[in-house]
Amino acid sequence: MAYSFSSNKPVFFLAFLLLFVFSNNLVAGETRKVKLNLYYESLCPYSQKFINDGLVKLFESDLHRITDLKLVPFGNAKVSDNLTVTCQHGEEECKLNAIGACAIRTWPNPKMHYWFIRCVEKDTKNWESSCFKTYGGEKAIRDCYSGDLSKKLILGYAKQTLNLKPKKKYVPWVTVNGKPLYENYDDFVAQICKAYQGKAPLPKICNSSASAKKKELKLQVSYADEAFHY
Repeated sequence: MAYSFSSNKPVFFLAFLLLFVFSNNLVAGETRKVKLNLYYESLCPYSQKFINDGLVKLFESDLHRITDLKLVPFGNAKVSDNLTVTCQHGEEECKLNAIGACAIRTWPNPKMHYWFIRCVEKDTKNWESSCFKTYGGEKAIRDCYSGDLSKKLILGYAKQTLNLKPKKKYVPWVTVNGKPLYENYDDFVAQICKAYQGKAPLPKICNSSASAKKKELKLQVSYADEAFHY
């Protein structure tokens, strides 16, 4: 006996259409995350402070749920015509910037590479004896750093940093959805909450951030034209 499925075509089409719309809504929900970018250099004390005491708020609360964090380890470094990178705080900073780049490569998820980079920034002299032990990834990161990959990654971050519009004036340089926060970078939590356009409820930290009193603080940054350590 032959069966005809022609009568089920409208039902099948409707089911397909609903699935397509639902999938698109999921994708749209993901793209509604607020983009938070940090352009930093590893031995800048103000970058270190922001990574250790500022960005940690993302992951000690549920703010990461609505935030797409991107770390860019290049800062105020310079690139010569022959693609040699010179860092503001010397060769050790170039090394730690590259280690950060390799950590991001090893763990693309910000929730993973952030904690490793924070560990490095908390103790830049003894990080090798503690951060690999705590978070792993030693072989992958060392292989990345010792090969050509780390330089390729850093040159990529250099391009991103040097092509910023408006141009970066100092580090830490923080942007929310591409717009720099300038001297208000410490207010990034409130700015993320304000910028969020998704349908999910705001994270609880947004309520406390809105009611918190702003403190007048001296701008703590490293300018690009400050002395370089060669």
